[in-house]
Amino acid sequence: MQGTVDGFSYGLVTPLVAYLMACLGGALGLRCTTRALLVAHSWRPGWLALGSAAIGSGIWTMHFIAMMGFSVEEAPIHYDKATTYASLGVAIVMVGVGIFIVGYKGASGTALFTGGTITGLGVASMHYLGMAGMRLNGKLEYNTLTVAASVVIAMAAATAALWAAGQVRGLMWSMGASLVMGLAVSGMHYTGMAALSVHLHAAPHSTSGDSPAALLAPMLIGPLAFLCLAGVVVVFDPLMIMGKSDWAPAEHKPGVPAHPAVEHTGRRVPLRPRREAAQRRSRTPQDR
Repeated sequence: MQGTVDGFSYGLVTPLVAYLMACLGGALGLRCTTRALLVAHSWRPGWLALGSAAIGSGIWTMHFIAMMGFSVEEAPIHYDKATTYASLGVAIVMVGVGIFIVGYKGASGTALFTGGTITGLGVASMHYLGMAGMRLNGKLEYNTLTVAASVVIAMAAATAALWAAGQVRGLMWSMGASLVMGLAVSGMHYTGMAALSVHLHAAPHSTSGDSPAALLAPMLIGPLAFLCLAGVVVVFDPLMIMGKSDWAPAEHKPGVPAHPAVEHTGRRVPLRPRREAAQRRSRTPQDR
């Protein structure tokens, strides 16, 4: 029996809040990634790890806030905690792999494509693993073409976001990129949900139980607290806020040479004797 699916039980509240969370996680993650490109290699892993966790937590939080508005009229929904938190781990790890590739290889060419692809697959994997954590008296089925479209959207969004982070520009540039990333991640989520249909195992009947919001709210406390802490780190780092378009990565800044460069022609040039040079400097104007 086909279940009656409602993805907007609270109207536009859950989509809007979910979008804002995706933007927040994206903004923090992209700024951390940009910051990693401006520091020495010893500090780079820390900033990239913080960026990975921020983006992963942001898209995970976005997903389950959106799922608060998802319901099946004939069957109550529960969530398996182990699978739900596993989806968070997958998001952080796979996003981290993509970000570290771009952080060390650069946001262009093969590195950008590889990093964006892995990051996008991480976003999609988080979504569908999180959906696998749902428990209800029915079976979830997906339309293959729509699922493929959602994965392509995730990969394109991740690639564009990592490219923007690699431009090493100011705060407004990253904020604009995070708005686009939030829109794309939300679009990926609702595209994936459009591919979903629920087939109930028994005859449909009205049931009562905890709402998805009541079930999911306790799970969101930890990631939300982490995003707040990451936001504090960004706010109190002046270099993160006062962006300049002429920044350059630290390791690429030219040093000051100790001596001017000398062109070697292959011929030996005899050095002037020190005594003769000293005598010339000691001559008075009358002697000259």
